[in-house]
Amino acid sequence: MKCSHFYPICLVLVLIMNLFLWLSCSPPADVVLQLQDARSGNPVEGALVWAPSERMTFRSDVNGRVKVPGIYTDGILKIRAKNCWPLEINGAALPDVPLQLVYDESLANPAEAALVFTRGDTLRGAYGPYRANNDLISYDLTVRLDVAEKYLVGNNVITFKMLQDGRRIQLDLFDNMAVDSILYQGKPLAYTRDFNAVFVDFPEMLPAGKAVEIDFHYSGHPRETGRFGGIAFKEDSLGNPWIYTACQGIGASLWWPNKDQKPDEPDSMRMRVIVPAGLTDVSNGRFLGRSELGDGYAAYDWKIHYPINNYSVSLNIGKYVHFADSLGDLSLDYYVLPYHLEAARRQFSQAKPMLECFEKYFGPYPFPKDGYKLIEVPYSGMEHQSAVTYGNLFRNGYLGRDWTGVGISTQFDFIIVHESGHEWFGNSVTANDDSDAWLQEGWCTYTEAVYVECRFGYEDALAYLNGYQSKVRNRAPVIGPPGVNHWPTGDIYFKGALFLNTLRSVVNDDAVWWPLVYDYAEHFKYRNIFTSDMINFFNRRLERDLTPLFLQYLYRAELPVLELDFREDALAYRWDCAVTEFDMPVEIRTPQGVKRLHPRSEWQTIPADSTAQDNWEVATERFFLEVAEK
Repeated sequence: MKCSHFYPICLVLVLIMNLFLWLSCSPPADVVLQLQDARSGNPVEGALVWAPSERMTFRSDVNGRVKVPGIYTDGILKIRAKNCWPLEINGAALPDVPLQLVYDESLANPAEAALVFTRGDTLRGAYGPYRANNDLISYDLTVRLDVAEKYLVGNNVITFKMLQDGRRIQLDLFDNMAVDSILYQGKPLAYTRDFNAVFVDFPEMLPAGKAVEIDFHYSGHPRETGRFGGIAFKEDSLGNPWIYTACQGIGASLWWPNKDQKPDEPDSMRMRVIVPAGLTDVSNGRFLGRSELGDGYAAYDWKIHYPINNYSVSLNIGKYVHFADSLGDLSLDYYVLPYHLEAARRQFSQAKPMLECFEKYFGPYPFPKDGYKLIEVPYSGMEHQSAVTYGNLFRNGYLGRDWTGVGISTQFDFIIVHESGHEWFGNSVTANDDSDAWLQEGWCTYTEAVYVECRFGYEDALAYLNGYQSKVRNRAPVIGPPGVNHWPTGDIYFKGALFLNTLRSVVNDDAVWWPLVYDYAEHFKYRNIFTSDMINFFNRRLERDLTPLFLQYLYRAELPVLELDFREDALAYRWDCAVTEFDMPVEIRTPQGVKRLHPRSEWQTIPADSTAQDNWEVATERFFLEVAEK
């Protein structure tokens, strides 16, 4: 029998065989785990789930859900959540019910256990359902300032796309500011306010995929609050008005209505700032022009071409003068008070070589269409995207001080370097939640040492970084509670940078390290990420499981302890860590040279004579840890 005589039957058989082969070879379907607090039944956000053999880590979301590739269910899955017993389960026998994580008071960090969060903290910090159901496209913000009355009137045209069917979204505006109206297709929308949250309701169901534009009108006297004022109406030394915004932590909704959270940024933004005609506004993005309005006011128009986080949106209004430079095609613009012009020309000359260093190690400046600006302000400084604010008194160091205490920080302007480093880490690569703020602040503090190494050499960079050891407190984990309005411990800066220096020492090959850092900044450009994203990137690139290192340094408050026991003819060593899987090499200097040890949680030994304790030294300048000698 020839197949051509029975073509339809043969074709069906072939299709069946192909389907069978596809089903037998295709990877198993993804699995969604549900993680629950055994005490309260509440979902657990921020837990890490990983299969060590696969080198990929997954983080549970605000609903306690975590999607794990089906291939990972062939072996053991490890689950680690702060303050809970570690959990290990057989991936091949996952239950259909939520996995219960057991809280243990002895595992809880005392500093975190003492924290109390309100409903307002949750509304501000959590990526709730009425935030998650839509995706920002653009903001078009207009604001008019009455300087004498410290009063502003504005409107924000907000364009977004629905990600699922819905009739409600959440926006934010501080409750002391009036909502004058919220318009949709020319008609007012209903809304309710809960603390600083504004829940906007639509008259009909908005289908998934629909692009929506609303016009949010508001007015009021914004609060001057927080470390730098939030929004402040000050005067320069000649009595001229000097107004600025600095809203990190406090929230941009202090002075303008927006979706005041981290995960979702607009693709672009326009700003029109209307001020008394004798003043100048400098804001983010590319300057489009100034126009006289004929009523004693002038409008300054700005276009931001890239995604921008809300707290980076900035007003800087004063009697500014302007001078400029360039770095290739990148425009460099400087705005200062007239009587500081010559000092600024001298001090701001540091910006160009700094940018050259950062481009070498982290990739091209992330916002070329918007340019780079330094703007004088009456506080120390802030990393406002493409509009870095500067108040370091035109001195080297930090406000004239030797910031790390080792005689190096006085060789450069700390604020120019640190706040500009945020253009890469903070503005381009942004933490998805404040609990992971070290991804901005730790990385940016590390950029200071990168600058020092670029300009002055490795030994100076190492000394500079280790000057930060005295500032580390180790009282609370670097990664804080997720989904609430809470800025973590100050260790996110200093311990975060020292952890990165430790990672470099673990890699122990600059030909690998620097391309890794460069590619990390480029890979996550314009993205909001969690620490788990960084873990996965480093694990994949280095082809090793570094998850336990991240767990110990970032999710625990205490440092790893290297225990050394100098015996008669041997040195015994091991790790004493809360994370039992902790696996990190370490270096010891000896009269014979540097030894690289690979401690585990069990004791190991190497030959050593009885004098070893006096002339062996752990390289704590390369590995941030504690040493306990017996």
